[in-house]
Amino acid sequence: MKRLILLLFITTAVTLSCKETTPEQDIKLVSPDEMKELSQMDGVQLVDVRTPEEFMEGHIKGFQNIDFMSDTFQEEIEKLDKNKPVIVYCKSGNRSGKSCKIMQEKGFVKIYDLEGGIEKWKYEGNEVEILP
Repeated sequence: MKRLILLLFITTAVTLSCKETTPEQDIKLVSPDEMKELSQMDGVQLVDVRTPEEFMEGHIKGFQNIDFMSDTFQEEIEKLDKNKPVIVYCKSGNRSGKSCKIMQEKGFVKIYDLEGGIEKWKYEGNEVEILP
């Protein structure tokens, strides 16, 4: 019985240690202030995953809209460069978290998720751009 437990423990430890994701593929939650700095990096890709209607009502300047709820979401994110950093946000963090996991599974190497979404961004006094 002790051998069986030991064998199960070793098997579990080996299995978990062989996980294929690397630290570069981790999703990092960032604050609005951190996001401001990160968005200035060369080649960074800025993605708002809310609906087009939400985007029109106000978005963070410089971000492109790729609707998480759209049937073409996965096709659209495939057009992004997986080797360049990407910053993602939504309204509160739910959709962006799901989007980041999909991107991680697709092999994106640097993924940043705005903690609290655009709601926290606005709450902290940051501006949004409203399209006419």
